[in-house]
Amino acid sequence: MTVTPYAEKRFSVTDGLSLYYRDYAGPENKPPVLCLPGLTRNSKDFETVAMRFQGRRRVISPDLRGRGKSDYDPDFHHYVPQTYVGDIFALMAAEGISRVAVIGTSLGGILAMMIAASNPDCLEAVVLNDVGPEIAPEGAARIAGYVGKMPKIETWDDAAEAQKTLNQSAFPDWTDADWMDFARRTFKESASGRPVPDYDPGIGRAFREPPRDESGKPPPATPDLWPVYGALKPIPTLAVRGELSDILAEKTFERMKAEKPDLVAVTIPRVGHAPTLDEPEAQAALEGFFATI
Repeated sequence: MTVTPYAEKRFSVTDGLSLYYRDYAGPENKPPVLCLPGLTRNSKDFETVAMRFQGRRRVISPDLRGRGKSDYDPDFHHYVPQTYVGDIFALMAAEGISRVAVIGTSLGGILAMMIAASNPDCLEAVVLNDVGPEIAPEGAARIAGYVGKMPKIETWDDAAEAQKTLNQSAFPDWTDADWMDFARRTFKESASGRPVPDYDPGIGRAFREPPRDESGKPPPATPDLWPVYGALKPIPTLAVRGELSDILAEKTFERMKAEKPDLVAVTIPRVGHAPTLDEPEAQAALEGFFATI
């Protein structure tokens, strides 16, 4: 029998959904590391990060609602950052945790900024992985073009090839084994044995049809998050950018450094959106950053 290095746990949120998270044990005298995934991703993305911290930090890695082993929401309108932040606070309350260090990839980094804006005292530190206060429009258009629209996949080889087709420009040096590993983290096996995306297709609809305000006006395609980013000023922060990223533009990255002079900023060469954090440069950055807090 395979023994997993983490406990599998669940908690309930106010609207009755049951959400899943992995809990990697660690010392209780330090705030846990809370790993928050990207838009269609899940707790599997942080396996190697969690194992690197083993024995030094407790790591909690949730599946946001509609992803992985968490319940899917019957109302796709709930797939918005404000709901996710409420779910994160519910998870912290369920575990009796008052303070965390957050590693947030893409959407997860936006959630980290929103947490800072609403309750900065609960954050020991933040890692923003390939995300900032502005989302490059070309990256947003790319995501809107595929999320929730994956073609029918028959085999795991098909799944790996589909991910390669979508993401090869972001990971030009990956091997076939890397693409298969990526497929295993982003697909699940259906009851028929066919691989299917490991998220609710309604997330794609929520991304393309965001809620309108009281006047019926839709939100801007790329909202201004600079005021929210400003909430990180008193919080130790590491920002990681993929050199080839189409989500975090270089000019945005430079402004992030100017707005927060103590920002620790690292660029990962020959990687797009988003670095896996397994890259040697990312590993060194994480080790150095956490050694200082």
